Amino acid sequence: MRRVARAVLLSASLLVVSACSNIGGTGDLDYISGDGKVVLVDEGDREEPLEISGTTVQGEPLDVTDLRGKVVVLNVWWSGCGPCRTEMPMLVDADKELAEEQPDQVAFVGINIRDLAAETAAAFERDRGVDYPSLYDPGSETLLDMGRYAPYAPPATLVLDREGRVAALINGAIPSKTTLTSLVEDTLAETDG
Repeated sequence: MRRVARAVLLSASLLVVSACSNIGGTGDLDYISGDGKVVLVDEGDREEPLEISGTTVQGEPLDVTDLRGKVVVLNVWWSGCGPCRTEMPMLVDADKELAEEQPDQVAFVGINIRDLAAETAAAFERDRGVDYPSLYDPGSETLLDMGRYAPYAPPATLVLDREGRVAALINGAIPSKTTLTSLVEDTLAETDG
């Protein structure tokens, strides 16, 4: 009986482990995907503004508080994450589209949390045409500053309002470029009227 119970438990454990991503597994990379659902935070329910700063992949200082007054898209990524690789061209397109439609109103910032060398992250950005900065945080310390909105795995995307408060969160891959641009436009509209 115990042998059967152990076999059932082992089979269930393998099923859970093998189903941790929608890309068929990632070997030893310990990837756990999010569900991609959008969580909206009503204006009255938003917590204190995030205060995130550090050094970019290119070695430059960056403080997200300097972007107050703009809607900020924070995308948590890692070059070894399949969904991060898949969604990056969409993020680059959304950044360019919003820059044309809403000049100086929106900023994109990446946060690389797993690459062991900044050069690896920089090569990933170059290969995908990423023009916006990414904080280099292989120890994931910036996630601690996100409080209850801290993602548990890349990719994850937060939309901050003009005050730097979390207005929306997508834990997992962004469902579509339209989803992201709509979240940003809705957040911009909060203070436009």
